[in-house]
Amino acid sequence: MEQKICCVCHKPVGEDARTLGGRFYCDEHYAKVTRERKGIWQSGIAEIVAVLFFVALVEVIITLAKPTLAGTSLLLAGIVMALVPAAIWMIFFYRQDRLEPEPKVYVLELFLLGALLASAVGIPLVRDLFRVQDWLDHSTLTNILGSILVIGFTQEFLKYAAVRYSVYLSAEFDERVDGVVYATAAGLGFATMLNINYVVSNAGVDLRMGMIRIAVTTLAQASFAGISGYFLGRAKFEEEPVWWLPLGVTIAAVLNGLFSFVRGEITRVGMTVNPWNGLILATVVAVLTFVALYYLMRRANRLTLAQAQGV
Repeated sequence: MEQKICCVCHKPVGEDARTLGGRFYCDEHYAKVTRERKGIWQSGIAEIVAVLFFVALVEVIITLAKPTLAGTSLLLAGIVMALVPAAIWMIFFYRQDRLEPEPKVYVLELFLLGALLASAVGIPLVRDLFRVQDWLDHSTLTNILGSILVIGFTQEFLKYAAVRYSVYLSAEFDERVDGVVYATAAGLGFATMLNINYVVSNAGVDLRMGMIRIAVTTLAQASFAGISGYFLGRAKFEEEPVWWLPLGVTIAAVLNGLFSFVRGEITRVGMTVNPWNGLILATVVAVLTFVALYYLMRRANRLTLAQAQGV
């Protein structure tokens, strides 16, 4: 008879081992896998609010102080602004982590891996290989298709891969919600590198326009990564069909591409640009995404427990 092992820690379990989604669990990981961990979701919403507060703070400083930066000082100011959303996330994460511990090393590694993949693969692929800047705006159709098939799939697959081929394989990925946590970390790292590249490639940016774009990129990249994370969290602990994970990446990529297209449409009105419209859109998308993920994760946990109890 084939020996039963826990699907998380891969240690042998008894004949009376508990099962969820067709997989065996030791007592420790059975108790963990369906925990709700409301603090993570509350922290996510708080981070969105904090990013918006920082944008408002920068706007007040610009309006009152009217700083005149140029050259190196403007470049450094832009890089600092690009790093602030990640710093905000770290503060909220470590605050929440005191109550519901998550391996800090893995979270930091996923953040750095997301940034590395953006720098080494994502940006060169989109900019240098596909050269989307040369053809994306030729027509509405090419804009939509390019935003989804090139930009969306490139970015979302890399964020997915950062989790799927690293911490996903370890015993530290022991709860469904870990998929969202780790994928969001990768998404934030990816966003941070996109923002730094944006600042550096322009040798500095207008503070107001730059801060809004940085906030928009951060909110969007983290949100769409969370979608793939939800699918990863389900696949880790359930016997999902072979198309399950590709479906998660596809949904995230389509939403990513549509967001990029719609943001461009609502921020450019004739010859004028209104970046605040993009920030409003990104905020709505981020809030709706996190609320939807919370509901779906909670529903999945309750259904699994109900099935395990024979309800």
